[in-house]
Amino acid sequence: MELKNNNIVVVGLARTGASVARFLCRSGAKVTVSDSKGRETLAKFVDALQGLPIEFEFGRHGEETFRSADLIVVSPGVPMDIAPLKLAASCGIPIISEIELAASFIDAPLAAITGTNGKTTTTTLAGEIFTGCGFSTFVGGNIGKPLIDLVTSGERVQRVVAEISSFQLEGIVNFHPKVAVLLNLTEDHLDRYSSFQEYIDAKLRIFANQTSEDFAVLNIDDPLVAGCSGSTAARIVPMSRLSVLEEGIFCRDNVITFKMDGRVERFPTEAFKLRGVHNIDNCMAALATALLMGCDAAKARAVVENFTGLPHRMELVSTVNGVPYYNDSKGTNVGSVVKSLESFPGNIILIAGGKDKGGEYTPLAGLVKERVKALVLLGEAKDRIRSALGHLTETVTVGSLEEAVREAQRLARPGDVVLFSPACSSYDMFRNYEERGDCFAAAVRALEERDR
Repeated sequence: MELKNNNIVVVGLARTGASVARFLCRSGAKVTVSDSKGRETLAKFVDALQGLPIEFEFGRHGEETFRSADLIVVSPGVPMDIAPLKLAASCGIPIISEIELAASFIDAPLAAITGTNGKTTTTTLAGEIFTGCGFSTFVGGNIGKPLIDLVTSGERVQRVVAEISSFQLEGIVNFHPKVAVLLNLTEDHLDRYSSFQEYIDAKLRIFANQTSEDFAVLNIDDPLVAGCSGSTAARIVPMSRLSVLEEGIFCRDNVITFKMDGRVERFPTEAFKLRGVHNIDNCMAALATALLMGCDAAKARAVVENFTGLPHRMELVSTVNGVPYYNDSKGTNVGSVVKSLESFPGNIILIAGGKDKGGEYTPLAGLVKERVKALVLLGEAKDRIRSALGHLTETVTVGSLEEAVREAQRLARPGDVVLFSPACSSYDMFRNYEERGDCFAAAVRALEERDR
């Protein structure tokens, strides 16, 4: 990809945009950063680019800026259908995402992991396995560091593991993972996509450039994922927690078994520190990725057995008066909450709500009726959730997360479980799901202090 002396527009600043702009400057490009937000809002990212020859355009996207570009690189948070990008496309100007730019400069084998839920845990665990098996590894993409940071650093690695979002996949052209993983497909981001199918189509782009020399790991327990096998030329590696497979990776009687081309590896799950049915899927996906890309099974097993998971994902905060409190703030959509509810047999006090993302809450109905003792709802979506589910169990609405925790304690008895799994994004009340999860944990600890 020729960059030197080309006019390149980076759309959207924030973390990814700043990393892209820095790389492009170092490559000799003429860089303009365009963002609809004001300069004050983005001050920390502007400060990080001080001293670099970058033109900034804040509070608008100028038509001439886009019309005169040789290449446009779009950050993940920017929709591809905004008017300036449509104008540029009509002029024949190439429009790509950051992962497309980065991947064109990466020569290490790349594993790309997508799906509605479980991406971050699977990506992190796969990276840990590669490292534990002796491969120098970069882990990033939609988590942690943007892929372009690897290119900018000049570091040489042997494996790359990337979490990939549907937003990032909208702007790929030649992005080509050796192993592509599709974990699941449930309604999400319908505040950005016009339909569920449009969201699915974006996800499936992860397979677009794979060949018969590559691998596609598909969770066939999800009927939508199972139906995607025709979307790739890669060799399909099926994954199942519900069925025994002749070839692929599956779990039966607390043992994960990997079978490919006569190779058979087994991983008993009793020693795993990760809990929850969804984490069996995540472990299988990470193991399949690692084994397909050259990892030793015994070393991989040791890594998985010692992996404790990530903050804000079914994280046990504390047990107060015989009631455990779980922080699942990363449960930002209904599909994620389904998996979290399935991890407990019943007596759940479920705290949910936040910024509505446009999906339906009715898929939770069966589990709420069967396993949820009470619903505590907050945020912008509380009335929609109450309308969909409130008739199935005792339901209360509150004005803050601290109040929700106190209300959950009032409702809970020893033997119950308090689960904070919002089914919504955090942006109505918090900067991100991490801040929201920290707030929940602080509220739980306040209960401990009060009850001492």
